[in-house]
Amino acid sequence: MKKYWLKPVCVEVSEMNARFGAAEAATRKMITVAFLAALSAMFQSMGGLLPGIGYLISPLATAPIVLSTVLSLGSGLTAYALAMLLLFFIQPSELIVFPFTTGILGLGIGGSLLYLKIRLSAVIAGSLSLWAGILLLLYVFRFPVLGPAVSTTFNLSTIAMVYVFSLFYSWLWVEISRYVIQKTSKVIA
Repeated sequence: MKKYWLKPVCVEVSEMNARFGAAEAATRKMITVAFLAALSAMFQSMGGLLPGIGYLISPLATAPIVLSTVLSLGSGLTAYALAMLLLFFIQPSELIVFPFTTGILGLGIGGSLLYLKIRLSAVIAGSLSLWAGILLLLYVFRFPVLGPAVSTTFNLSTIAMVYVFSLFYSWLWVEISRYVIQKTSKVIA
């Protein structure tokens, strides 16, 4: 159990980061980040453009943000901001959900993979960022992000259930991200 949670997640993160750190790769990095941001915006907008199946596609918007953040924190923040700008034009209704759920989860997981490189820290960082984003939407903006079944009035059991969901969802995305990084490390860099 200890080997699973405290083992470095993937070596490819360091390799990708080192390859994109070179100054001559600035144009390549900029194009890659722009492409990943466009992909993230496209995935996120599917929930509004294709009702039904689009809701299964929209969570995939996390993966491009994770990949951008693994390249560098600045690239991740750029992709995050660019995806929000693209969503403003493509599907403005998704603009309230992306920054606080899918996007912030990608930044949390990607930043943790980049700097801490351990599965447990990536899961915790991702879950805390997603949890904070969902609670912000629910209790500050009063936006029913979890549907009408979950009340927007402050409730400790709701907060606990949201964290358990965030922890599981973050763990799922760390594993998906690890797989995607391993498969794309040779293609991107």
